[in-house]
Amino acid sequence: MRVLVVGGGMGGTIFANNLARRVASELKSGKVRLTMLSASDKHIYQPGWLYVAMGRMTPDELEREQASLLEPGIAFHVDPVETFHLAENHVTTKSGKVHGYDMLVISTGSRPTPQDVPGLTENSVNCYSAENALQYFERLNTFKGGRIVIAVGLPHKCPMIPLEVTFAMYDFVKDRGLLDKTEFYYTYPIGRVHSLENVAKWAAPEFDRLGIRHETLFNIKSVDGEKAVVHSEEGSEVKYDLLVAVPPHRGQEVIEKNGLGKNGWIPTDRYSLHMEGEHGKNVIVLGDTTNLPISKAGSTTHFEAEVAAENVASVIKIGRSVRSYDGKVFCFIEAGKDRATYAMFNYTTPPQPRAPNGAVHAFKMAYNKLYWASARGLL
Repeated sequence: MRVLVVGGGMGGTIFANNLARRVASELKSGKVRLTMLSASDKHIYQPGWLYVAMGRMTPDELEREQASLLEPGIAFHVDPVETFHLAENHVTTKSGKVHGYDMLVISTGSRPTPQDVPGLTENSVNCYSAENALQYFERLNTFKGGRIVIAVGLPHKCPMIPLEVTFAMYDFVKDRGLLDKTEFYYTYPIGRVHSLENVAKWAAPEFDRLGIRHETLFNIKSVDGEKAVVHSEEGSEVKYDLLVAVPPHRGQEVIEKNGLGKNGWIPTDRYSLHMEGEHGKNVIVLGDTTNLPISKAGSTTHFEAEVAAENVASVIKIGRSVRSYDGKVFCFIEAGKDRATYAMFNYTTPPQPRAPNGAVHAFKMAYNKLYWASARGLL
């Protein structure tokens, strides 16, 4: 069997490593060929950008050589896919090479698109790349007081990031002695402060306790940089001195260009993780690339990849899948510089965040270091 993995992020990497260990003998004998195609030779721990923005990590701590994370037997190529030929079971890459497959795994991730909101790119900071996180840190360091507005677009990856940047900035400003000169103003697109109801019920009182103002039903329409005002689709406007954005996201351009899904999100069966439609029988979709109505989080991708790898290994060995994905997600929620809580949930069980504490924060800090073992599929 030829298994082709498109995307070298968390989903593709965990899937490939997990499968490689499960079918090690088949890889050695040549019964299975496992190939990964990526757009980069680097692997990035993306949740770390928050800590770069707060001056607590440096970009080089978040990067590894992708090849160093892969199990033996995985053929790795930095040669991004440009065209998917699903009816013919092959893809064409940037270099012009054709890769055939019997099973295709698409895990291309998502991308922030602040350009979708007029004025947002030029007048806000965010933490979705090394460059952006460093710019964010610089702006925080030169901030002398005023109103910090947090503006959130949907959908976006890392569901807890709007809350995390707010709490982290609160402690950052407090440590610089500027709390009495600063107003925090949090906005959110729906009628509560977070998309997950129980998370919102936990977060709103935390905001109130800290004096963080919040406005819901605020969908970003545009940003007027000259007047330093954010306008909402609902007709309200908020002035800012520092605008922090959680920009809307789309799937990768290659998915859009190939017509595989609206805005780059591929229609995916929520249990089997196979692409829906006539060509979905031998196409699996993981992580942010799916259109599933669950959090676009690293843990989502991790749990999906494990299920998918076990199922592909089972197909190879016994001719059928053995597991279904239950929607499992586990998200840390940083509640400042030294406290954290978490949200754990699935398709049927909602999250129940508890009071933040130092122990959960310490566990999150440890996981930042252990992530590389997680990417290897060892955790």
